[in-house]
Amino acid sequence: MKPGPHLLVVDDEAGIRESLASILEDEGYHVEAVGSAEEALERAAAGDFEVVLLDVWLPGIDGLEALSRLQSSPRPPAVIMISGHGTIETAVRATKLGAFDFIEKPLSLEKIIVLVRNAIQQRRLEDENQLLRSELGYRYQVIGDSVPMKALRQQIAVTAPTNGRVLIYGESGTGKELVARALHAASLRSKGSFVEVNCAAIPEELIESELFGHIKGSFTGATEDKIGKFQKADGGTLFLDEIGDMSLRTQSKVLRVLEEQRFERVGSNATLSVDVRVIAATNKHLEQEIARGAFRQDLFYRLNVIPFYVPALRDRREDIPTLARYFLSEFSSAYGKKTRELSDSAMEILIRYPWPGNVRELRNLVERLVIVCPQARIEPHHLPPELFRGAAESPHHPYSTLHEARSAYEREFILRKLQEHRWNMTQTAAALGLERSHLYRKMKSLGIAAPD
Repeated sequence: MKPGPHLLVVDDEAGIRESLASILEDEGYHVEAVGSAEEALERAAAGDFEVVLLDVWLPGIDGLEALSRLQSSPRPPAVIMISGHGTIETAVRATKLGAFDFIEKPLSLEKIIVLVRNAIQQRRLEDENQLLRSELGYRYQVIGDSVPMKALRQQIAVTAPTNGRVLIYGESGTGKELVARALHAASLRSKGSFVEVNCAAIPEELIESELFGHIKGSFTGATEDKIGKFQKADGGTLFLDEIGDMSLRTQSKVLRVLEEQRFERVGSNATLSVDVRVIAATNKHLEQEIARGAFRQDLFYRLNVIPFYVPALRDRREDIPTLARYFLSEFSSAYGKKTRELSDSAMEILIRYPWPGNVRELRNLVERLVIVCPQARIEPHHLPPELFRGAAESPHHPYSTLHEARSAYEREFILRKLQEHRWNMTQTAAALGLERSHLYRKMKSLGIAAPD
């Protein structure tokens, strides 16, 4: 078999088949040629063709019917339609059925070569795009086998295909954005944009411009036109994070967009229409915010069509080992290191720690361990001191041996002294009553790495 992409030529004229096959083989392609649609469909079912050059007028099944059947395959080829007496109607129908392009006889061989090259490039771009989408879907999976996480995944599966507005509740760091992205990835809008707005991070005087855009000269500093987040999310999903921090004035404008799917840019009277699904999230109790006059009740009812609740990590401790191993694998791969693993005693400490920063805190800790831990196996003495303070509140001691407890205490004590003396080795060694060389050996044995 000749190297290069696999092509199929389908034409009932032997001369055209042979001519096209010869020219394309000279270009480095592997070419098969058949005289009927029936043969073409049989070959296509048995092999993976990147491009099919398909005559419209064929005996038996015609080219357009063959095109329709080819497009229904799991990984359809790019199809270039060929016609001896084409019409605009035929070309339009072929395009609607998914043809890459349409060319008339007599054939321009130079044009055929260009079309085939472009068709191969387009198909490979589509394959790469599909791969990226599948990777994104994996990246935004909601991890955990606890009862609340299983229920959350089921709720995502039911809700995602709809256009219902979702309001996600949960503490900071629980993964509200992850849930919003998972909803978008599984929705009918997944090919559209996912646009995020952190309502707590944008100054009050800029939030309207950020959401709706502005025109040049509409206010001081508006040196050019700007497209807002609502317009960028047209056809896709807009994620309003920390919606509870949005001002009442902006809330009223967002309410109008939700009701009408229309808005004006700052400084403009022209109305823009959009088709946007809004997902909002908050770490506040919005009912309390409504009671004290800080949040509009009508906006709450508009947003709270489908409420989601993401539990705190301390309320689903059985998920901690799964999450920790997932992050260990992710960061070991990202930093090109051998996959790290946690000892049973180290994992026990993670499980007992209350995790005030939730999943975000766990993820950051695991990333730090992958970077600084010198061994592939992570033991309790490699863990930072704050984890032991949290674990110490547990009625069950986290250490299985005296050596582990002593090492953990030594590590926490030395780390505290290093921080007190801003990592000055000479001063820390003096405070500990050690030689500098002894301090370095201790740090190495306890897995303490000095910051850059």
